[in-house]
Amino acid sequence: MEVKTFSPKQKRLLLWWCRKDDRHHDAVICDGAVRSGKTLCMGLSFLFWAMTCFNGQGFALCGKTIQSVRRNLLREQLPLLKQLGFECLEQVSRNQLTVRLGGRENVFYLFGGKDEGSADLIQGLTLAGVLLDEVVLMPRSFVEQACARCSVEGAKLWFSCNPEGPEHWFYREWICRKEHRNVLYLHFTMADNPSLSPRIRARYETMFQGNFYRRFVLGEWVAAQGLVYDFFQKEACPPPPEGEIESWYISCDYGTVNPASFGLWGLLDGVWYRVAEYYYDSRSQGQQKTDQEYARELARLAGGRRIRQVVVDPSAASFIELLRREGWSVVKAKNDVLSGIRTTARLLQNGSLVICNSCPDAIREFGLYRWDEDGSQDRVRKQDDHAMDDIRYFAATIAGPGTHDVPTFAGSVYRRNRM
Repeated sequence: MEVKTFSPKQKRLLLWWCRKDDRHHDAVICDGAVRSGKTLCMGLSFLFWAMTCFNGQGFALCGKTIQSVRRNLLREQLPLLKQLGFECLEQVSRNQLTVRLGGRENVFYLFGGKDEGSADLIQGLTLAGVLLDEVVLMPRSFVEQACARCSVEGAKLWFSCNPEGPEHWFYREWICRKEHRNVLYLHFTMADNPSLSPRIRARYETMFQGNFYRRFVLGEWVAAQGLVYDFFQKEACPPPPEGEIESWYISCDYGTVNPASFGLWGLLDGVWYRVAEYYYDSRSQGQQKTDQEYARELARLAGGRRIRQVVVDPSAASFIELLRREGWSVVKAKNDVLSGIRTTARLLQNGSLVICNSCPDAIREFGLYRWDEDGSQDRVRKQDDHAMDDIRYFAATIAGPGTHDVPTFAGSVYRRNRM
């Protein structure tokens, strides 16, 4: 990777620990927009500081998972460090990085803070510093345990994140109390990343709407509220396309007591169309259906088409097994709710994903699917969400990966021409 220049805010982050006006702080927090250049500079700054100020000490590099630590903090930083003369030895099996420079040597331990049990992994260590990347995605117990391990004289804490809701514990306890905790707080926007071209910046600004736009583009801590897909307009839903479909898929949200929702998807000219659906609410119908009955309904929905894959709710183990025995190619859906919602919203907005007017239950749920009004964390209400789930499964598992080059105008042009 080649870094040609740094913005003023990036330079301040890189050198805050030795700047006269900043070095008295015990910690640094960098939040703000996606792709704003904070992660690269924080990782470099942390390693520069550690190797300048300490010798023979231990440090922690933390992310939601160890894989994300390697992806976010090591993949780009290590080549740059080696270019600058640092000797870096990564012991993958031990999740450990040893760095040497000018007679100094320090050890950096890699940790993933994905759940409450992760706090146990870091207990017992004595650290001179810790960097917590994506800190808002980690449980509070892990973050507090990591901070408590930093007992070496001169130790400092380093945090980076994209914003969540204003009731998130990290926002309330650290950012709102930054003066009390003696924290240097740096807020980043995309303008603080000189390696981001105006074209790429404009693309990111069109990828999000509503609260996600305010968070990921403007970098604001705002609560998710109201309709999840508040931009969706049922009047813009076109009839199914008339061209020859290139590929067919079906997505399934399986339910026995709760409603079941299946969607039939077709790919045409780079756009995915939901052309038909099956929706069954056992409560309103007064009768539950078996796996075999649902499999027959799926076959009816397929209508003799060559279905490339059936994307199914990963918790529906018995239904998945039945479909496989009957010869369907089945893939378990990716089921990260918030990530899936963001992917679905992006695809709907750029026209890569189109809901046809032949899918009334999906259209109905778009007008009902809402965020939970409890602002302590981002979550959707568990009602009117069955077609929403099967659409999210399809977007996250099939339509989302590899669709970044789809022209953003494709779907909107088609809708204008058909209406």
